[in-house]
Amino acid sequence: MNYFVPLQANYNEMTKTITRSAVGKELRDYIMITIAMLSYAIGWGVFLLSNNITTGGVAGVTSILYWATGIPVQFSYFVINGALLLVALRILGWRFCVKTIYAVTVLTVAIGLVTDNYHAHLLSDQPFMAAIIGSVFCGCGVGLGLANNGSTGGTDIIAAIINKYRDVSLGRVILICDVIIISSSYFVLKDWEKVIYGYVVLYVTAFCIDQVVESARRSVQFFIISDKYLEIGERINREPHRGCTVVDAQGFYSGKDVKMLFVLAKRRQSDMIFRIINEVDPHAFVSQSAVIGVYGEGFDHFKVRTKKAKTTV
Repeated sequence: MNYFVPLQANYNEMTKTITRSAVGKELRDYIMITIAMLSYAIGWGVFLLSNNITTGGVAGVTSILYWATGIPVQFSYFVINGALLLVALRILGWRFCVKTIYAVTVLTVAIGLVTDNYHAHLLSDQPFMAAIIGSVFCGCGVGLGLANNGSTGGTDIIAAIINKYRDVSLGRVILICDVIIISSSYFVLKDWEKVIYGYVVLYVTAFCIDQVVESARRSVQFFIISDKYLEIGERINREPHRGCTVVDAQGFYSGKDVKMLFVLAKRRQSDMIFRIINEVDPHAFVSQSAVIGVYGEGFDHFKVRTKKAKTTV
């Protein structure tokens, strides 16, 4: 009897499933990055640039150049980000840079379309509301891009480099990098009120970035007690692709030995796990709780400073 054929068939089927899953994830990333860049283009072009309100990063630099020289923001934005991406390529790798190049390209085209075809000054008599609404669009766009392995470039690249090695808030890094850019807009606009609105934009944008990125990274843990723990564990392994740990436990009141599943998953996978449990054993006892951080395979990586050993001659 040839045992190799069914084993090879199972392997091929598993490979196809993994490939389809990887392609689906990549496609989802690019779709979400496109939506993120459109959101940023609306916030920047419709609400901020048209009302002479400064934002941070390369967008802020190109806005100042536009007000001072009339150079279209899409041209200077693309050139500056191209230089930064060449520097970041070695540190962040091709995967981040390819998606960032795509994001920068989409944003360049989108902001060009917005500035060329939209000439009305929306909320021109309410600059504070324009600053708030524009910064919400920009912050959500940046956060959504970073959560899907891309960025708008500029100070986002600097923040991503630092966040790769240190557990530092992305919004805080961008906040520090952008203060000088917004302050320098006074030399072009000659209006401290616009500079103050720029600080408002900076704070709200940083807040929105943190909210979006952290919501994408939030994880939950499950404790599941059920006589059908094997079937539940197999389904969780197969469908949301999460590992399970079987823990030996004992009911205090009944004295009965039970098996308990311990599962860590992304928050967005909670509904799928609850559906699996309900389909397999509607009478299972389940506890779900949020966790601050999960590090390891399939989750975040440790970000700690390692001390180099001193060598003596």
